[in-house]
Amino acid sequence: MRILTTSALTVAATASPALAASGPFFSLSNTDFVVTVSFILFLGVLAYYKVPGMLGGMLDKRAEGIKSELDEARALREEAQTLLASYERKQKEVQEQADRIVASAREDAKLAAEKAREDLKTSIARRLAAAEDQLDSAQSAAIKDVRDQAIMIAVAAAKEVIAKQMTAAEGNRLIDDAIAQVDAKLH
Repeated sequence: MRILTTSALTVAATASPALAASGPFFSLSNTDFVVTVSFILFLGVLAYYKVPGMLGGMLDKRAEGIKSELDEARALREEAQTLLASYERKQKEVQEQADRIVASAREDAKLAAEKAREDLKTSIARRLAAAEDQLDSAQSAAIKDVRDQAIMIAVAAAKEVIAKQMTAAEGNRLIDDAIAQVDAKLH
């Protein structure tokens, strides 16, 4: 620090405009001399009170503060990069999970569509079978109705024919034969 003060005085003395002034330099009426002496005294007071050391200390302290801020900023940056990597990893995992969900949903939809087709085929087959059963039943009922009508018409026609051809004596004989047959079957 003393080297700095001595070198500052040397520079001040050699670069002073006092060398360019005319007349006796070491006179109190020479303003250049007074300014040079005042400057040298000012530098001396600064050196006495260790101002350059304080300035150096302040600069060192400021440098340490900046260094600690830079270290803190580096740590924060590394933490941010770690968080970013973590979030990117999570985003990738979420994307993969979403892709799996979509694939699963597509597969489920495909299976549901196949099951719906099978259910529809089964339902159609059941309805066709029910319709065929109804047709068979309706056909059987129609055939039975036609037979019943034919029998009724035949019985009515036979009744008229028999009524026209039968006499009272023949009717009595038929009644007696029917009673005999019933009696024989019962005993």
